[in-house]
Amino acid sequence: MSDVESRPDLKAIQAAHERIRQFITRTPIITNDALDALTGAKLFFKCENLQKVGAFKFRGATNAVQSLTADEAARGVVTHSSGNHAAALSLAAKMRGIPAYIVMPRTAPQIKKDAVASFGGQMTFCEPTLEARDSAAAELQRKTGAAMIHPFDDYRVIAGQGTAALELLEDVPDLDVIITPVGGGGLLAGTAIAAKGIKPSIKVIGAEPSLADDAAESLRCGHIVAARPPTSAADGLLTSLGQKTFPILRDLVDQIAIAPDEQLIPTAAMVLSRARVLIEPSSAVVLAALLSGTLNLAGKRVGLILSGGNVDVGRLTQH
Repeated sequence: MSDVESRPDLKAIQAAHERIRQFITRTPIITNDALDALTGAKLFFKCENLQKVGAFKFRGATNAVQSLTADEAARGVVTHSSGNHAAALSLAAKMRGIPAYIVMPRTAPQIKKDAVASFGGQMTFCEPTLEARDSAAAELQRKTGAAMIHPFDDYRVIAGQGTAALELLEDVPDLDVIITPVGGGGLLAGTAIAAKGIKPSIKVIGAEPSLADDAAESLRCGHIVAARPPTSAADGLLTSLGQKTFPILRDLVDQIAIAPDEQLIPTAAMVLSRARVLIEPSSAVVLAALLSGTLNLAGKRVGLILSGGNVDVGRLTQH
């Protein structure tokens, strides 16, 4: 699907899954009795922290790269990203044998810079503002002729991200609710399209941290509200919604739940200790929203997409 076409539907997400299935990992779904007891719900965790590059972002990046024509691909791809999309696009490009030009804020976590380098991405660093990222990426695109693959505001990326929910509902079809983190909205948008297309009665909820609650505010106000300067521990959720993701969330998402920021790292540490699963604070928002009482889904069958696991373990063991 070209990014200039209309927004994806369930068929587009199913087509994306066919396109990328040979490249991605079909991640496992785990359950945990102790976490069920703490929330009163039956929880099913879709472990995208075990996806290639350690994050769901590989799905969308791979769909975008594999959707390019041979002529487009030959010029490479360019993006800006704080980390997981940067690594994902670098690996997806490497798998197709094309260059990836990556703009990263200089403040991005070292683990994410190292990942991009390991996958062959050619990094350019900029100041940690959206304006600086956009400007640097546009200049790289002008110089190279590479195809821009936006981290979330791209219909090819959204369709790819929706394949995680597609797999989740194939494996656990009787879910009442699916919760995903929301930053720019690509994962939540793809999840909502897939989930509502398969099961119209399902509730789709986004979760975001209290120090980066612009998605909730945007849906409340009816227009995109810019993200505040980054202060949240959830470094993957610090972007504003996009022009393509916002209408999908407005039309299909039932609720945005706010997780207290101070609970994100302790929640990630709890998941590591009780379920032996390593997740980053951006992933922890889905469970933190339940544990904090922001969401009460007692008695429900709840799918939670654990979006990534690229985190310095020392951050968790200090709590």
